[in-house]
Amino acid sequence: MKNTSVFHKGLGVPLDRDNIDTDQIIPKQFLKSIKKSGFGPNLFDAWRYNDEGYPGQDSETRVINENFILNNEKFKSSDILITKKNFGCGSSREHAVWSLMDYGFKAVIAESFADIFLNNCFNNGLLPIALTQSEIEILMELAEQGKEIEIDLENQIIFSDETQIATFEIDPFQKKCILEGLDEIGLSLTHSHQIKEFEKRRMSESPWIFNSIDTND
Repeated sequence: MKNTSVFHKGLGVPLDRDNIDTDQIIPKQFLKSIKKSGFGPNLFDAWRYNDEGYPGQDSETRVINENFILNNEKFKSSDILITKKNFGCGSSREHAVWSLMDYGFKAVIAESFADIFLNNCFNNGLLPIALTQSEIEILMELAEQGKEIEIDLENQIIFSDETQIATFEIDPFQKKCILEGLDEIGLSLTHSHQIKEFEKRRMSESPWIFNSIDTND
């Protein structure tokens, strides 16, 4: 019987490809913004559409590639991406993670991840889970069947229909940040008291540093 401490329960979408790079996740022409929102419509842009995308375009008027899996009505409500080896390889653009999250994905389950992409996931609150090839194949089949997938992050177990599918490894500190919804800024703010105490001490010890700073902010 599964544990009831579910981090997320949703539908999976099987993207059966190896070596999906960050330019395929979010093409370079959409990297002009440093905001974390607005990238979802251009996730996998060259695969989702048959026309060329550009910033500011109305996605509702574009030519849809009916053969791409995210455009399949069956998977449009999916929020767990299931894929294969070396996901997120290529350049280190953080926008790749932003686009996955803005689209609505809560977790990415793959055979392996590129290192920088993996760190960007944890820094932004997207859960990456690495599993074996056979476990990925099981999850892809469950996704095809429309079965819900449950991720118990606390106990590091994946279930479907109360049946355990896999266990996974995750760094304890990174797990804590995901469970508590802490990105890098949020993590820093948990130490706001210590930061303020440090600022007061520095102001007392070296007041000339703060002469041009408005201390009322």
